[in-house]
Amino acid sequence: MANVVVTGGLGFLGGHLADALSRRGDEVTVFDAVFDGGPPPPGRDGDAPRHVGGDIRDAEALAGAITGDVDTVYHLAAVVGVDRYIDRPLDVIDINLSGTKNVLELAEKAGARVVLASTSEVFGKNPAVPWAEDDDRVLGSTATDRWSYSSSKALAEHLTFAYMRQRGLDATIVRYFNVYGPGQRPGFVVSRSVHRALRGLPPILYDGGGQTRCFTFVDDAIEATIEAGTAAAALGECFNIGSSVETTIRAVIELVVELTGGDEAVPVDPRDGFGDAYQDLSRRVPDTSKALAVLGWRSTTTLRDGLARTIDWARANPWWLEQPDSGSG
Repeated sequence: MANVVVTGGLGFLGGHLADALSRRGDEVTVFDAVFDGGPPPPGRDGDAPRHVGGDIRDAEALAGAITGDVDTVYHLAAVVGVDRYIDRPLDVIDINLSGTKNVLELAEKAGARVVLASTSEVFGKNPAVPWAEDDDRVLGSTATDRWSYSSSKALAEHLTFAYMRQRGLDATIVRYFNVYGPGQRPGFVVSRSVHRALRGLPPILYDGGGQTRCFTFVDDAIEATIEAGTAAAALGECFNIGSSVETTIRAVIELVVELTGGDEAVPVDPRDGFGDAYQDLSRRVPDTSKALAVLGWRSTTTLRDGLARTIDWARANPWWLEQPDSGSG
């Protein structure tokens, strides 16, 4: 049994991770903003992990969670979603940089291991897919807020590698590729499409839906994250965590419509909502051979099965359907 901290543990991925770690017998502390008493996040209806409330940018508050007896810190706290990158670029940059530096400093003092949650967004617009972990980053203009998340997450990775190399910190980086599943905020392709379909609204299809992604069911991503935080061979490494099956956005939405019995998608120009700040990527495909070779991990949940489980959960949790939807996916 390990003593672990999950930052961002009241969020989508963080909540699933905290629950999975608790089930395996770890002593879990969640660090996140104080829950406001609304509907419970995923898994919060059982024995909840210990919760320490606070902003990740507040080092003093964070020190109440990352104490000297902590073995591993899973750092997932972030501002996530294209809509939020555009609306809150200052928060995106500050949280990813200041928050990550606080985590790394406190983990070093505690002698704890760190798993940094990063993103496929760091690769930007690199057209040469599939992307291996060390492939180049290709980004748009710094005047476009769309790239604030990518750049700040890349700097968080640089900070983590610097702490490893200069300070001897034990750490691992995981880059998630389009993770979806029960409890995700309805501001992403899958969650928003399921949310709209189950409320009798047509899903939204941006730019014709020809863009491709590799959708990863949350349980698979959590399995990889825990392996990255426990395997000795993972120390000092970065891993792409994603499905290897490339699927068009249109095909995903059509499958949601089929499984829910919902209405056909409505085509929308994303610039109507986001203006010139919006820039999409035509393909986003990971090379996951390193995760298989080092961690023994691959994504195994099919898109149909993952969507069916997500839809079943949504139908059983009406509070989630009452949330407003947003975002571009």
